[in-house]
Amino acid sequence: MLSKDKPVLVAVSGGADSVSLLDVLVRAGYTCIAAHCNFALRGTESDRDEAFVRDLCAQLNVPLEVSRFDTHAYAQAHHVSIEVAARELRYRWFDEMATKHACQAICVAHHQNDQAETILLNLRRGTGIRGLAGMRPVSKNPMAPESVPVVRPLLCTTHDYIEHYLRDKRGLQWVEDSTNTDTSITRNAIRQQLRSYTKAEIEHMAQTAETMQGYIDLLEGKQTREAGITKLYEELRAYDFAEIDKMYDALQKGKGGKVFTSKTHQARIKKGKLCVTSVS
Repeated sequence: MLSKDKPVLVAVSGGADSVSLLDVLVRAGYTCIAAHCNFALRGTESDRDEAFVRDLCAQLNVPLEVSRFDTHAYAQAHHVSIEVAARELRYRWFDEMATKHACQAICVAHHQNDQAETILLNLRRGTGIRGLAGMRPVSKNPMAPESVPVVRPLLCTTHDYIEHYLRDKRGLQWVEDSTNTDTSITRNAIRQQLRSYTKAEIEHMAQTAETMQGYIDLLEGKQTREAGITKLYEELRAYDFAEIDKMYDALQKGKGGKVFTSKTHQARIKKGKLCVTSVS
């Protein structure tokens, strides 16, 4: 999706997820422009985060854009919650910065835990297939739909692994948002609930979101990878194969001779087609 020929705008809050995202993209050879939002909601802690991000970007030799918002004033003027105000302010500003620097995309650091939080939050509110689909790896900017896309490179990674990567592999620091422990905020309460979930359970929730994205694309007639995997799953569901995504990718790459097995059947790719036979 991302090309190394054009820069990317990277949202950097100072938390573990955004620090790892910036570090990974820089080490992978992408030209990064960091963008930090100071919403001025946590007093000196907000200023601490900004100072940390400035030091981090200097350490990584990454250009940095910073904007300070009067979030309370915006929320009152537009009759929205603080959370909605912060979201609208940052994505509108991200679009401005992406345009300024001719960036190909806006990279944000949502990960598997965030995906699980989103699904659980939608379930609590009541939802349908779109709510179960969660966040997509690539989506439109909610404040500028016709502009560059929002990309989530860490959506396949758990929060625990992100911290392991920073602490044990890279030796990088990050800052914690003290309001994350305030369980009067619904999303924070769900985040605390997820601490009792296993890594496998969080991954399964993320996989559910991908499956729902496939059904949406299939219903809308979109030719996406997710739709293709979902269509293949429906065609093979009676055979109980566990690696439909790998089967789909192998078919797309034309990997002749590749074999997949379930408890009752075997699937072999021959001349670009999948041949299923029973296992005696």
